[in-house]
Amino acid sequence: MMGRLLRANLLATARNRMALIYGWLFPLIFLASFWALYGDDPLPLALHAGQFFTITILGSAAFGLPTQMVAEREAGLWRHYALTPAPRWRFVLAMVLARAVLLAGALILQHLAARALGMPALPHPVSTLLALIVASLCFLCIGALIGSLVGNVPAVQALGQCIFLPMLILGGVAVPLASLPDWALPLSNLLPGRHAVVAIQTAVTGTGTQAAGFELAMLAGHAALALVAAVLLFRWEPGVQVQIGRRGWWLVLTAAMWLALAGLAHSRARPVPAPPDRAAAGVVADYVRGVGAPALPRKKLPVAQNHPRPLPPDQVRDRLQAGGGAVVPVPQPVPELPQELPAPDLDAIAFERLPPDAGLVAPIAAEPADAALANALARIERQLAQWPPAREGDAVQQVRNMLLIAAVPDLLQMDPLERHLPLLVEAQLQARFGALLPALLAQVALDPQAGSVAARADLPALGLPAHTGTEGPVRGRMMLYAFKLLGRVTGRRVGDPA
Repeated sequence: MMGRLLRANLLATARNRMALIYGWLFPLIFLASFWALYGDDPLPLALHAGQFFTITILGSAAFGLPTQMVAEREAGLWRHYALTPAPRWRFVLAMVLARAVLLAGALILQHLAARALGMPALPHPVSTLLALIVASLCFLCIGALIGSLVGNVPAVQALGQCIFLPMLILGGVAVPLASLPDWALPLSNLLPGRHAVVAIQTAVTGTGTQAAGFELAMLAGHAALALVAAVLLFRWEPGVQVQIGRRGWWLVLTAAMWLALAGLAHSRARPVPAPPDRAAAGVVADYVRGVGAPALPRKKLPVAQNHPRPLPPDQVRDRLQAGGGAVVPVPQPVPELPQELPAPDLDAIAFERLPPDAGLVAPIAAEPADAALANALARIERQLAQWPPAREGDAVQQVRNMLLIAAVPDLLQMDPLERHLPLLVEAQLQARFGALLPALLAQVALDPQAGSVAARADLPALGLPAHTGTEGPVRGRMMLYAFKLLGRVTGRRVGDPA
């Protein structure tokens, strides 16, 4: 019976050409609006994927589904369904799932258009799919509740706006949370829009939905309660008042559980994410004393093929848990690399001018990584052992490729992972190049425009997002991390100055 109801609802939706046009056209309009506003970001659209995907879901849930429900009920179509032995909950769920199919097509179309506009490939497609499914079901169940409450299409528009606009403004969907006043932040914790944005964004530019488990649980809770309320308030005929009767106790219980869910969200309020970073990394001359950068002889370095094995995962994990100041034992230099590389003039480099390690630009953690984060770092370290760019090109190019592992997550503000990845990169570079590392880092730092950054497209093999678009932002971050790691491995700068 459930399959037949779903098929009937899908056919009814497919016959509504205007629903198909608006359902798939408006997501592209939303996307174009975000592109116009944020097209100059280092990673176009990727930093705002949670927002424009959530707006698409909200539009379908607050207006599309309830409008269809009210229109079909007013047209008398539901009288035929009322004659079937199917209970109300199956019919309501079938409508939600049928609309979810239409919404899935809109989200796929929106994602393809975003990729065409420069958004990188999804590093965690399964996590992103999970976040989109949970968020879609949550808001579609809320839309079903709207359709059960109201009796005509104008009422749908009015109630839909009462839900849609607060989500946009206070829920971090259209207006970033960092732009809200302090009094509005507690209210945003109560709205599922914020949880949807965080869950989707964490999947698109973060480490996957494992870091957004609380947000997914909140969305699932809202979905279940909204579906129960929609079934309890459901009616087959237009103009018929809902007979509460024994359902009243269930509605009271549902309302009480909704208040408990809101209290839990308020008690577990997360810190407000920082605004997308548009700060420039500067140029080489900003971090050297005098007029220009200290010159290093330009010489071609041979390809190093027989590197020592990377540090074992348990050693990397122990080091990360011990804190950022731990020292990694340096193995003997690789014989294939030249020993007479020119030593950089460290006195000419103004390490004190570099951005602070605790800031938004090129951060480096000082605190130990927790267990979950250490496991994620160890997984990246294991994948790094098979990452081709780590062994492609000459030694300077290999260092440049490794620095991408820290530079791209920094541009994406993948906090807290972005703060710990530089430590992993430092440990790997120490193990691979030993005493030659300062000269190699200086080559990258003092000539950031040289070499290739094509390896930024291979970062998904490590579970990290790729980088697309102009090379300038990522080269600037590579330069900063090269300077910072040069200061760390030479003892000139370890952590922020006192």
